[in-house]
Amino acid sequence: MRLSAMGDVAMTVPVLRAFVNQFPEVKITVVSRPFFKPFFEGIPNLSFFDFDEKERHKGFLGLCKLYQDLTALNIDAFADLHNVLRSKVVRTLFAVSGKKIASVDKGRDEKKALTSAENKILKPLTTMFERHAKVFEQLGFSLDLTNPIFPKKAILDSQILNLIGNSQQKLIGIAPFAQYDSKVYPQDLMQEVIDVLALDKNNTILLFGGGKKEVEVLNTLSSGKENVINMAGKIKFPQELQLISNLDVMLSMDSGNAHIAAMLGVKVITLWGATHPYAGFSPFNQPLENALVSDRNLYPKLPTSVYGNKKVEGYGDAMRTIPVEKVVSSIQTKLL
Repeated sequence: MRLSAMGDVAMTVPVLRAFVNQFPEVKITVVSRPFFKPFFEGIPNLSFFDFDEKERHKGFLGLCKLYQDLTALNIDAFADLHNVLRSKVVRTLFAVSGKKIASVDKGRDEKKALTSAENKILKPLTTMFERHAKVFEQLGFSLDLTNPIFPKKAILDSQILNLIGNSQQKLIGIAPFAQYDSKVYPQDLMQEVIDVLALDKNNTILLFGGGKKEVEVLNTLSSGKENVINMAGKIKFPQELQLISNLDVMLSMDSGNAHIAAMLGVKVITLWGATHPYAGFSPFNQPLENALVSDRNLYPKLPTSVYGNKKVEGYGDAMRTIPVEKVVSSIQTKLL
């Protein structure tokens, strides 16, 4: 399997957990960037193969080497859960060698109809989890995703406990960023959400992000509040996964953090701007009521994009139609 962005990779994890549980006699090798290895740790019958995109596996010749490296593992079938140029090359090499192959259908035509400004067809599309399951079905493995298995909450190490305090607080994670601005809840409204949640001293609010600009914003959001902690840059990625697994609820944009929390069995509230949960990227095993969407009566062209990378004039303030009170009450309901 060849995977890319963080959210894309995280979305495969619940499907792979279902696979190894339902087909314990089958061994899976996940091919991805080394950074994502912690996602798959502890999954039985699953091994991780480092994709070295900068050196050994770079370019077409590198992909040929990747094919040779994988062939040495006696691979019987190749499941392409990403379906991009690089994975297509490797997939083709396996096909030529006579191995079974299958690839994900991303449903581009349906998504185009969903995001079209004219003659929009607003209906829920097949989820990415179902699309991934169909790949394995093509290979002869029918999966049931209805009774998911999640890992146990991780034991927090001393460094994390020193940062968040070793208490019985309710842990609320907030990841206020996304790849594109059209998917980011306005900072002033997010500040209001955090301020209200912080009034309850039984809550500890943990802010997630990275990069210099994001850290500055998180410092502003957490300023002056003892029970709001900016976690950015303070712990390593595997520790971040440990911490997220212990959250009572995660508030996230349509972003990778939503999928990470969901793959760990955490309740996730998501906020949607230019994008929409109907496109199939809603976090795993989360009810639709957990997805708070912008007002389509005021912004009828929504969703305008599948990934949020398309700007539509006059739609910059769409997320302001998601009321602060609704965000807060959705989180508080999950804490009961």
